[in-house]
Amino acid sequence: MKYTKGIMAALPALLITLGGAFSSAHASGYAVFTHGASALGQGNAVTAHTQSPSTVFYNPALMNRLEGTQLELGTTALIVSREFESNTPGNSISNDSSFFPSTFFVTHKFNDKLSAGLGVFNPFGLGTEWGEGWEGRYIATKSELTTYNFNPAVSYQVTPAFAVAAGVDVVYLTATLQKKLPSAALGLPAGTDINQKFKGDGIGMGFNVGLAYDPAKDVTVGVSYRSPVTIEADGDATFSLAALNSHGKTKLTLPPQLTAAVAYTGINKVVLEAGLRWEGWSAFDKLQIDLDNGTRSVTRRDWSDGWGFNLGGRYQYTDTIALLGGYVYGNAVAPDSTFDPSIPDAATHVFCLGTDLNFQRFNVALSYAYQLYEDRTKNNAINGGLPAALASSANGTYETAAHLLAVSLGYRF
Repeated sequence: MKYTKGIMAALPALLITLGGAFSSAHASGYAVFTHGASALGQGNAVTAHTQSPSTVFYNPALMNRLEGTQLELGTTALIVSREFESNTPGNSISNDSSFFPSTFFVTHKFNDKLSAGLGVFNPFGLGTEWGEGWEGRYIATKSELTTYNFNPAVSYQVTPAFAVAAGVDVVYLTATLQKKLPSAALGLPAGTDINQKFKGDGIGMGFNVGLAYDPAKDVTVGVSYRSPVTIEADGDATFSLAALNSHGKTKLTLPPQLTAAVAYTGINKVVLEAGLRWEGWSAFDKLQIDLDNGTRSVTRRDWSDGWGFNLGGRYQYTDTIALLGGYVYGNAVAPDSTFDPSIPDAATHVFCLGTDLNFQRFNVALSYAYQLYEDRTKNNAINGGLPAALASSANGTYETAAHLLAVSLGYRF
């Protein structure tokens, strides 16, 4: 049926988008790790030490080291520039886009043993916008995915040197995909592009745990783990030809994440930390889409696990001013065989600096980071699931870079 054919061309692209793509703010795949300006300024090397309620995300076991009740609000301006150098002369383009992942954290220390906190943040997301007339418009024109994690957590100081924590992740996901479909793919007269858009959402639950251990004077080891979260996302695909409108659904699993780090405080006024990060993207081997008409589509993705490391430091220049710096590296998780324009995934290098300004009960953190993606070349037949005669594969070289400007405001009661 023409109806089924059109939907089958549209929904696989949606799920390809859900499964991969974001200027990821120095995490692999589409994970977001900008959850506080102070942390960003240190290259997110804050798994083994903290001065901020954002530790609810980075390692909740460190909440016991924050006195009283502390609040923090923050946002990051993520400004992304992309360039596509096509293998077809004359088809190269560039574009810019902006996103604003934001955070809210609160922690409270009940006594020397027990602390609790709550975080609201965007742990995963994507945003690509290529325009409606470019060579790969049948693969993707505009893609957006946002997640909201509501994360209460509790930390317990087992011994003076050892603390553990656990929390619950309630994740709400919303996504929108826009692309084009050639009219000839539906058996209609050629030469016309049909607009198509999918909007869907879903909720999933997971958990997180953390530990902090002081094996020696001036040394802390921190470990933080977040479980996978499976979300049943469903929604509606709408077309400029209303007869094609339909409903579709899928299961999307957000990957597990593990960070481990060592912090050293033996230098006067200085904190140094080095860490490792792992994300379990290898479970993302395929996309399965179920339509209301009983049709099922399966697309191979074959991602690998994400690995990375970070280095960061903090220097307490005066009682009011602290200077921050850091570096982050992360590998690419999308293989060449399934790389496409909705997945500007590549190995990344992030260079970070910032400052913490403390004014008695009130504090401000400011940071800047430059994220450089290594160039990525597409040379495969992925073109949006259409016959090769109808759509370009948009093969060529993809270049991406991002500027991150973050601010956080905190208050201690």
